[in-house]
Amino acid sequence: MTATPTPGSNLLKPDDHALILIDFQSQMSFATKSIDAVNLRNNAALISHAAKSFNVPTILTTVAEKSFSGPMFSEITEAFPGQKLLDRTSMNTWEDAAVIDEVNRIGKERLVFAGLWTSVCIVGPTLSALDQGFEAYVISDACGDVSEEAHERAMERMIQAGVRPMTSLQYMLELQRDWARTETYESTTGIAKKFGGSYGLGIIYAKTMFGASEGH
Repeated sequence: MTATPTPGSNLLKPDDHALILIDFQSQMSFATKSIDAVNLRNNAALISHAAKSFNVPTILTTVAEKSFSGPMFSEITEAFPGQKLLDRTSMNTWEDAAVIDEVNRIGKERLVFAGLWTSVCIVGPTLSALDQGFEAYVISDACGDVSEEAHERAMERMIQAGVRPMTSLQYMLELQRDWARTETYESTTGIAKKFGGSYGLGIIYAKTMFGASEGH
């Protein structure tokens, strides 16, 4: 057995997956209790801007936007100006023909999901995607549910079925993966400074006080 300096095949790359953001809407967030609204919006913003920075094809979908659930978080739509939102009546995104048409147009076998609520709007499409042979990932801290119990049982159910969990910051840093990638260095650290919480504060401090750069 010989080791080589190459990334594992299970790691995500910017060009090998699509991101599907589901029902980040006011009405859905009102009842979300497993994560506070500030962290939820911050994490949703982080993954949205990361996907845009790395040119990851992204599907934005809502449920009953005009009649009940309200607009998608502006932190998300600001990252994708002018992109059409696919509005549905189905709780399971995978049962919406327009969304599936977009999945097929993009043509990626790996799909990364985040949204509200974990136990309904994320369980439904992830298990459906797995059943049709796709790989499914869930960004767990960019999801939320009506209780911690609901979120955790939903995550357990998906993981048992084969869904791969990850977190928001992990998602962005997995796409960057090497600070010597100068074409996305400034964007990645910029997103981290704005949405990366204490990690972002650390970057601001290091760059301000020492002129630090991760790539050197």
